[in-house]
Amino acid sequence: MTDITPAEKDGKYEFTISYSERELTCYVEKEQNKLHVTIDKTLHAELVINNDGSITQTEGAPIPPSTIDYIKKQILGHQV
Repeated sequence: MTDITPAEKDGKYEFTISYSERELTCYVEKEQNKLHVTIDKTLHAELVINNDGSITQTEGAPIPPSTIDYIKKQILGHQV
């Protein structure tokens, strides 16, 4: 049985990130342990929040680790 109860901080987020030496808009939709990321409406990726709080990219265009860390802080804050 799949748990479809909204997890903490589920929802849609929008913020600005520095990516490839440019300031771009980042859209993130959090559903359970998945983050659906769109940067500048052109780069799409899926990230998974692991049980230990780390994040792994599972799909899409490669995102640098520093950008993944920034997204993690924006969505999850300093709780993990």
